[in-house]
Amino acid sequence: MPLRFQLWLVFLLPVAIIAAFYALGASIPVPHLGRDYVLSLGLPSANAPVDLPKIYGPQDRSRPLVVIDPGHGGKDPGASTGGTREKTIVLGLAIALKDALLEQGGVRVALTREDDTFLSLDERPEIARRMGAALFVSIHADSAGDISGVRGASIYTLSDRASSEAAARFAERENDADRLNGVDVEGQSDTVSDILVELSQRRVQQNSAEFAELILREGRATLGFHPQARRSAVLAVLRAPDVPAVLYEAGYITNPADAQRLASAEGRAAFADAMGRAIRIYFARQYRE
Repeated sequence: MPLRFQLWLVFLLPVAIIAAFYALGASIPVPHLGRDYVLSLGLPSANAPVDLPKIYGPQDRSRPLVVIDPGHGGKDPGASTGGTREKTIVLGLAIALKDALLEQGGVRVALTREDDTFLSLDERPEIARRMGAALFVSIHADSAGDISGVRGASIYTLSDRASSEAAARFAERENDADRLNGVDVEGQSDTVSDILVELSQRRVQQNSAEFAELILREGRATLGFHPQARRSAVLAVLRAPDVPAVLYEAGYITNPADAQRLASAEGRAAFADAMGRAIRIYFARQYRE
């Protein structure tokens, strides 16, 4: 028997056996034992928390942690045009930002994904919360469909309405937590806890807006913003009530000029430089207070 055939047999035989189990109703009769044997495959619980990513940079936990979130991934490619896919573009931008922050030192950095992994929208901000992040930056790239000429980056923060809804849901789920954004909620009544969560969310919104303005200021000369660059929306990925967060739309991949810029080494470097400066200035202000 040829060696190649033997190798294929080794790999395909287990698959064939499993397929036979399935065709027989996932069981095989064993008459002399008087019962069936069933093949069972253990699967993780749907509610099991996602593994936390690696933290890069100083081991000193007093240093602020930035969680960078490259949008989409895995089965979700995001916006696509030609051979350009959003999930690939934003991962390149995220890695460039991580490298720039680590090179300058002083902050810790984690990425929600470092490869072509799928994460749900709820998992992404929850990772930042569980890691005690001081800042959450979700990176995306927009699509204008068949509309030509639309280009430029934009920055989203959570809208006031979405903020109130998020705070209410969080209060309902987390009223037994000890602390939220530095506020002690242990042992408080539900009403007082709700108020504390609302106040915390309001502070987070203010910090998110301040950070968004710093991105605009630091990137105005190099990032090519959309005329309506500052926006707010009901975005699930921004709904962590105790982590300042922005969603950065790096540009429109349906625009050839934007797509070329975002996929280039020069474009990634310009993004990492401007966003890195904004992050450092933001932390300098926060930790000075």
